[in-house]
Amino acid sequence: MKKWLWIFLGIVITSCGVILLRHANLVTGGTAGLSLGMTYLFNLPFALTFFLVNVPFYLFSLLRMGWSFTRSTIISVSLLSLVTSLDVWLPSFNVPVWLGAVFGGGLIGLGLSLIFMNGSSLGGANILALYLQKRLAIDPGKTNFLFDVSVVLLSMVSVGVIRGLLSILSIAVTSRIISYFKKEIASRQLAEKPKSSSMASTPNSRIPVAE
Repeated sequence: MKKWLWIFLGIVITSCGVILLRHANLVTGGTAGLSLGMTYLFNLPFALTFFLVNVPFYLFSLLRMGWSFTRSTIISVSLLSLVTSLDVWLPSFNVPVWLGAVFGGGLIGLGLSLIFMNGSSLGGANILALYLQKRLAIDPGKTNFLFDVSVVLLSMVSVGVIRGLLSILSIAVTSRIISYFKKEIASRQLAEKPKSSSMASTPNSRIPVAE
């Protein structure tokens, strides 16, 4: 139960970051940004596009990360969609682009780090980033950054170069924070591994994961 409270806190923090980016009219990365770009190009409904874009990542997660992680990710993505939808009830306001880029990216980075530490993700490149860290010890912040920058570069057609570059700044802040916590994230993954495998070997050291 405590684990899910930490995940929910991470989702709320991430949602606040996403809302800041929206009100600064900046583009986000990940599968959400990719789906949004596809809706502009092909005039498709966002909800359906977002679901279809995430399906291959869910299948990859199921095969490589296990059912427990995949289930947690699907629930986390659903909760994020629910929390960010509350934005429609907030009064209208604008956020300066520099403020939105730095603080929005910072909140997303902190929220994602909490989610990663407790054995979940927000789908898309998050799954790939955690898998590559687990198998090849590749920094998850760098993996997310490369994927997100690619998405933003594709989205510059609709938002323009200046806002596109500021969106990349936001993604850089997010990735830097995730990279800062990469050792803690890796430690939590090692602590989770014996629980997800019936024949796991005993690690030399563990950091307990909240239950």
